[in-house]
Amino acid sequence: MALPDSVTTCLSPPVHYAICKLGFEKTDTCDINYILSGNGEVCWQAITEHVCYLESDQSVDYIKSIRLLGPVCESVNLYFKSLTKEQFVLQYASWFHWTNCTEVFLEVFDVLQYAQATEVALGLMKLTSCLERALGDVYLLKSNDCPFLLRDLLASEQLADVFGQAVMDVLRVFIGSPHGLNLRNVLWHGFASPQEIPAKYCAMLLFLTAGLGQLLQTYLLQTEGVLVHRPYVIFISLEEFDAFPDLNNEILSIAEELVKLSSFVLKIMLPFWISALTAFKQSRYADSVILLLPQLEVGLRLLFTTSNKCPNRLLTAESSALYTTFDEMLTKHLDNEEVNQLPVILEEPAMDFLWDFLNHQEGPRIRDRLSHGEINLETFPRQLANQIVGFAITILCRFSDEDMFSLKEHMVIKPLMNCASCYRSRFHPISRLKKQVLECMESIHLWAELPTVPEEQVQKIKGLLFLRLEGNAEADTLISMISEIISQLQHYMPQNCCSSDDLINSILTERLLVELCDTRICTLYSPRPVLEVVAVLRRISAQCHQVSQQVIAGAGLRYTQWVKKTLRSRQRHNYRRMLNSIKFLSPVLRLILLLISLELVSVHSVCKKNPFDYQQYLRFLKSVLQYTENLVTYTSPEKNKWDETMELTKSTLIKLRKICDRKLMLRHLAT
Repeated sequence: MALPDSVTTCLSPPVHYAICKLGFEKTDTCDINYILSGNGEVCWQAITEHVCYLESDQSVDYIKSIRLLGPVCESVNLYFKSLTKEQFVLQYASWFHWTNCTEVFLEVFDVLQYAQATEVALGLMKLTSCLERALGDVYLLKSNDCPFLLRDLLASEQLADVFGQAVMDVLRVFIGSPHGLNLRNVLWHGFASPQEIPAKYCAMLLFLTAGLGQLLQTYLLQTEGVLVHRPYVIFISLEEFDAFPDLNNEILSIAEELVKLSSFVLKIMLPFWISALTAFKQSRYADSVILLLPQLEVGLRLLFTTSNKCPNRLLTAESSALYTTFDEMLTKHLDNEEVNQLPVILEEPAMDFLWDFLNHQEGPRIRDRLSHGEINLETFPRQLANQIVGFAITILCRFSDEDMFSLKEHMVIKPLMNCASCYRSRFHPISRLKKQVLECMESIHLWAELPTVPEEQVQKIKGLLFLRLEGNAEADTLISMISEIISQLQHYMPQNCCSSDDLINSILTERLLVELCDTRICTLYSPRPVLEVVAVLRRISAQCHQVSQQVIAGAGLRYTQWVKKTLRSRQRHNYRRMLNSIKFLSPVLRLILLLISLELVSVHSVCKKNPFDYQQYLRFLKSVLQYTENLVTYTSPEKNKWDETMELTKSTLIKLRKICDRKLMLRHLAT
């Protein structure tokens, strides 16, 4: 691994030149009154005339444009420094309202007054994410689907229609184009150190954002349009994120020592780490994570380039090549089809954590959502920040010298390390399926608490007694079939799971499902066939849960109507059929959940078998899915088709029993 002290920059020579030198070559001064009108509005024409174009294809000449805009940026920076906070707020605050993040832009002004390098970089990262989100809102005035990448957003015809092409070209000099300064990407991907980002570029983007607000106001007045802001992402079920214990000041103090000594941290990036930990202590949780994520990326890039023997990729790529970012570093194979060695070094628990928090679609996708402005920075949850900081501390410990033994073995650090080594994916589709199964089982357990009509009341009503006896006989037949199937599956289950002759009540239990779902299954790099199977199983589980919810709601409603004597004769008969159906539906749904749990244990094995077996198995699963979808329809309040439910269940159980006999279940295929 490269020595952290030996790396002096992560910017390639051309990128370093563009950001750190090119905009300083012209020493001309730019009169602020030339680009600012008397009433404080931005004179866009005076700015756009500094953008140059190539003669060959009339595309932006980024090199010349950066050089010419350098003095303009310096003038804006000095101008902002000459203003008091009150003057700035009075003159510019209203022009930031279109971003829906006015406070963020006012904070950036404060940062510029002192120009502390780390805070300038942080301010620029927050500014670019909020600006991107606001530009996306403007884009939606003209179209329905907003581009995901800032590069595509700035190059769109829709924004050019609102602001003018020349204005968009100015923006692209600073952000959104790999040919320009590309300030957003070099910061968010951890390539730039604090000292390498000139404060004047942050000042210029603040100035341009106010100018965009002025242009937008004019456009909205002319078109009578209304800018609608998309809602922020709100994280619910925060307890799902809890992987590490709550971080206290003692842990954070040790982390500050680790940062200074760990080989995971580049010396030039040390100020970012210190500021991230300080921000967490100060309850500035969004700031902490924004600072830390790029540093995790650059540290992992150092491991990636070392383990895969490609040290040149530690630096920013040129405009003709891709950066080495999280997306590539977390993949199984490199571009040349060789096996990526980073997962081998990090090991499965750490890779699961990174995939969970960064990539999986049902996870927080925290880096994407922060960098694209989808999260309200003021209400960023401590629980989420706690996980990112906690994970970072464990990485610092793992990649540190042996002479740091006393810190790594400290009593407050060891629990973090234990949590890290035991981490299992929570947001992979397999993990979500496990959660679905257990939630569905909890719902079915509530059936035992459903109110039922006393037998003596049933017997008083003509016709209901015969219906009850007939329904009980049919239900008993189905329950007997379920017991047969369980008996066939019994030798695939954990030992000692059956404690009595009552197979249904001793095996189809929550305890067994919890035990099966707790089985560790490798989720990293699941092949496509596995994901296809899991997708079908998830749909089956979701349908079962919906059936359970409909039964609970329907039984409760009918009982209330019975007590109040508001049921008509036909409805009373139908209610009795419902109660008969509940007797067999509960074990049927529990059986399906058991099958899902058993399949999960062997899901990787079936996909290694020949395609015929796999496709045959997938067809079987889809037939079960069809059954559960029909159950949802029949048990809905609108249908209430309980006789049809019984017939459908009977035919499905017959098929299921035959399939078990022919050993076409996934468990058989896996052996």
